Amino acid sequence: MLFWYDHGVSGWGWFAMSISMILFWALIITIAVLLFRAINRPQEHTATPATTSSEEILRERLARGEIDEDEYLRRLNTLRSGPLTKH
Repeated sequence: MLFWYDHGVSGWGWFAMSISMILFWALIITIAVLLFRAINRPQEHTATPATTSSEEILRERLARGEIDEDEYLRRLNTLRSGPLTKH
């Protein structure tokens, strides 16, 4: 029969072994969680941000009250008529 206290394992030794075991399992669980998250992460696409069109900006200005409906329609017609050319 083995008697642990007779072979030099004191109370502090048991404490150190217990803490070591807890830290070991915490490390294993942390690695498993991080690995699981890395594998199941949705693929992130680094697409360029969509540019706001001129008509969208114009609609937003109308919605904020920066321009009235007449100004909106006049500018919208100008945008849709194409680029201006000077003679």
